[in-house]
Amino acid sequence: MADLKRLKAAVEAGDRDSAVEVTQAALSEGHDPLDILEYMTDAMGIVGDRFSRQEIFVPEMLISARAMKGAVALLEPLLTASGHKPDKVAVLGTVQGDLHDIGKNLVGMMLKGAGFEIIDLGTNTSADAFVAAAREHDADIIGCSALLTTTMRNMRGVVEAVADAPDLSNVRVIVGGAPVTLEYAKEIGAHGWAPDAASAVTVATAVVETARGTTTLSGFIDPEAVAAAA
Repeated sequence: MADLKRLKAAVEAGDRDSAVEVTQAALSEGHDPLDILEYMTDAMGIVGDRFSRQEIFVPEMLISARAMKGAVALLEPLLTASGHKPDKVAVLGTVQGDLHDIGKNLVGMMLKGAGFEIIDLGTNTSADAFVAAAREHDADIIGCSALLTTTMRNMRGVVEAVADAPDLSNVRVIVGGAPVTLEYAKEIGAHGWAPDAASAVTVATAVVETARGTTTLSGFIDPEAVAAAA
């Protein structure tokens, strides 16, 4: 019998082979794919909390995220066939001029585990490309990443392009990356900022809930604002 607690432990530990094995066994036994996914989501939540407490670091988070990704690949065809669709959509990309993507990829995997549909535009992404993708996929948020101080200024263009598009009034822009500070995020008019992948999930979720009016939060959102409202 498939042990879903073992699945949760495998994702936490970054044991991709065990995660895939247990997921396959659970599906063969007729477990609901959504129930299986919930165990993995809970595991990534624990991983994110441990990262926030500096008990683990980026390499460990990446290993856990990849373990989950391998198992989720087995679930996706079944979820699609059943008509299940995530209720939050995030368009992610590294801004124009920047080819770094490790942080963005980690955020994407973490957000996917938190129930977001991810539209990954890759690296060197122009403001027009962000806007077009947000429009095409009816996105809730745009997530911009940068690793270079010389390219993070292109985040301003994304924020301005979204603000100038009347049909994207419900889309929120969050930013992050090594050189991107809280002060800079506020200066360019972003809706939220996160210093790492774990807090990006918290911030992205809160930003969507704020846009939908399902939370008491308002204005600019960062991890401290979310914590204060908890």
